[in-house]
Amino acid sequence: MKIALCCPASLPATQFGGILFLCVDLAKEFSKNNNQVTIFTTDLDFANNPKTFNKNLPREEKIHNFLIKRTHVWFSFALYYLNFGMYNQMLKEEMDIIHTVGIRSFQSFIAALISKKKKIPLVIADQGGLTTHPNLKTSGILTKFLYTLQKPIIKFIIKQSSKIIVANEYEKSIFLEFSDESKISIVKNGINLEQFNIEGKNLRKKFKIDYPFILFLGRFNKVKGIDLLLLAINHIKEKMMDKGFKIIIMGVDFGYQEKMMETIKQFKIENFIQVIKNPTREEVIEAYDECEFLVLPSRWELSPLTPLEGFVFKKPVISTNVHGIPYTIDDDKNCVLVESENYEQLGNAIVELFGDKNKIQRLGENGFKKIQTECNSEVMSKEVFKLYEKILNEFNSTQNK
Repeated sequence: MKIALCCPASLPATQFGGILFLCVDLAKEFSKNNNQVTIFTTDLDFANNPKTFNKNLPREEKIHNFLIKRTHVWFSFALYYLNFGMYNQMLKEEMDIIHTVGIRSFQSFIAALISKKKKIPLVIADQGGLTTHPNLKTSGILTKFLYTLQKPIIKFIIKQSSKIIVANEYEKSIFLEFSDESKISIVKNGINLEQFNIEGKNLRKKFKIDYPFILFLGRFNKVKGIDLLLLAINHIKEKMMDKGFKIIIMGVDFGYQEKMMETIKQFKIENFIQVIKNPTREEVIEAYDECEFLVLPSRWELSPLTPLEGFVFKKPVISTNVHGIPYTIDDDKNCVLVESENYEQLGNAIVELFGDKNKIQRLGENGFKKIQTECNSEVMSKEVFKLYEKILNEFNSTQNK
C-alpha cells in the first residue's frame, strides 16, 4: 500500500512533541510490512522553539524504511506553518490513502485538497483538542481571529474525510459535534517500544545530578501547568529538603521560559529545581530511566504520550483529572490524579508518593503492563491499517459502480 502521512513537523524537530512521534511511529510500523510510506511535512528543525525552519534540511530523506519529504515554511503564526510547496509535491506523488494528523494545521488543509482533486481516501486525526484546547479561549485577538477563519476549512477537512480516528472517548465526544458516529473510530495512542534502549549513561555526570529526582517533561507553556508545579514546589520545599529530592524540569520554550525562570527566583526555590533546556532525545530517555516518577500537572491534554513513555521504565506519573488524561491513564492503578489548579494537593501528592516506594513500584508495574498490551505502536498501527484496508475496499467498490 502507498501511504501518505501529513504532519506539521517531523524529524529532527522532536521538540514538537506527540503528533510528530505518532506519525513517525506509524511510518516505522507500516514500512516494516513492505508498504511505501512517505511523511509530507515542513522543514522545522531541532531547536529550543517551535519556529526555527531550515532550508538546508534534506528535501527528501530516507529514515529506516520510509521517506520524509519536506518543503520550506515561508510564513508561520503560532503553530500554523505555511509551506505552499507541499501541494505540488503531493500532487506529483502516487498514493492509495492519505492520513493527516493535526486538523487545524495548514498541512491537513493541503491533504484534504489533494484528496479531493485526486479522489484519494482521506483519514484524519487531530490530537490537538479541536474545540477544547485552552488556547482557543486565552489567546490574543489575532490568534482568535485566525481560529475563526479556520472554521470553514476545518469543516471542509472533516467533510472530505472518509474516517476520523480519535484516541479515546473524550476526543470522540468532541468530533460528534461535527460528524456522524459511524465515521469515527477509536484507536488508542501507542509508543514505539524499540526506541527506549540506552547506550551508555551520561545524564547525571553531564548535568551534575547527585540526588533522587522527580521529572517534569514537556513544553515550557502554561497549558502544561508549570506555574502550578512551581507553586507546589514552593508549598513543599521544606519537606523536599528533609527528604532530599529535587524536581528536574526538562523541555523546550513555548512562550513561558522567561516567566518560569523569574518565578523560580521570586519563590527562592532554585535549590529545589534543576532546569534542563532543549534536551536531546537520548537525554529525555535517560531521564525517564533515572527519575523516581513523573509529574504532569497539565491544564489540558488530549491523550498524553509522556506518561506512556514513563511506563516503559516502570515509572508512574502524578497528573490531573481533566480532559483526556483520565481516559489515557488510570487513577490509583498506574498513576495518581489530582484536581487541576490545586497546587497544594499536587505538592502533597508528590511528597506522599516519594515516601511510598511500594506504591511507586505497584503503579509502575501496572503502567508497564499497559504499554506492553495496549498502548504501543505495533498494536496502534495494526488497528489503523485495518481501517485503511476497510476504507479502500469501500472506496474502490463505490468507484467501480
